[in-house]
Amino acid sequence: MPDKVGIGVRDDVGMGRDAMIMAQMSLEYAEKMRRDWDERARSNARHYIADGKTEWSDAEFRASGEATVAEDILTDMVNICQGKNPRDMRVLELGCGAGRVTRAMGQVFGEVHGIDISKEMVAQARAALAQSPNVFIHHGDGLTLNALGDIRFDFAYSCCVFHHISSYEVIASYVADVARRLEPGALFKFEVQGCTSLKTTVGDTWLGVPFSEQQAREMAERAGFELRYHVGEGEERFWLWCFRRGE
Repeated sequence: MPDKVGIGVRDDVGMGRDAMIMAQMSLEYAEKMRRDWDERARSNARHYIADGKTEWSDAEFRASGEATVAEDILTDMVNICQGKNPRDMRVLELGCGAGRVTRAMGQVFGEVHGIDISKEMVAQARAALAQSPNVFIHHGDGLTLNALGDIRFDFAYSCCVFHHISSYEVIASYVADVARRLEPGALFKFEVQGCTSLKTTVGDTWLGVPFSEQQAREMAERAGFELRYHVGEGEERFWLWCFRRGE
C-alpha cells in the first residue's frame, strides 16, 4: 500500500474550489494522523490502545480484547449474525491497532479483516496474529478502505477509533465506505464521542469530534444506513447500530 492517501486532489472543472480545499485538508490530516499514531505505537502501543493501564502483559492484553468481544459482540449475535453461522461470516474491524480485539474476533468468525492507518500498529498486529490463519491485517490510507480491494463483509465493527478523529468529514467518509462494502442488511456497529459539550480542535488526533443523535442519524442516512438503535447519547461512548439498506 503506498504511503500517500488514496483519494487524491483533482484540479479539474468537476471539483469546486471549496471541495478541493476540503480534500487537501483531509490529505494533510490523514498524514498527521499516521505520524502521530506511528509515534504512539513506537512509544507504548498497548497503553494508547487501552489506556486503562500503562503496562500490559501479553496475557492481560489478549484478555482485554476477549473481554471487549464478550461485551460488545457475543451479547449481540442476533443483530450481528441475523441467522448466519458466525464461522461462515467475513467481518471487518476498522481501526484494529495492534490486533487486541481482532484476535478475539478471529476466535468467533470465519474470516476477519482488520485495517489501521499506522504502519507501526499494523506491523505489531501482523506479528501478534501470525498464527491466526483466518485473520488478515491491512494498512489503510486514513481516509478510505481502498486497501481492502473489492472485499465485501457480513458485519463491521469499530471501537474507540472515531473518538480520536477531529473531522466530521473524515468520519463520514469512513462510514460511507463501510456501507459500500457491507452486504445488504448487514450491521456496522461502532461508537462515536457523544458528549456534545466537549470542545475539540481541528487537526487533533487524540480528542475526536462529538455527535448528537441527529448528526449521527443524518450521517448514517447519507451513507445508506438505517440507524436502528443507539445507546449512550450524550455520553463518551455513544454506540450506533447501523444496518445497510438493501440495494
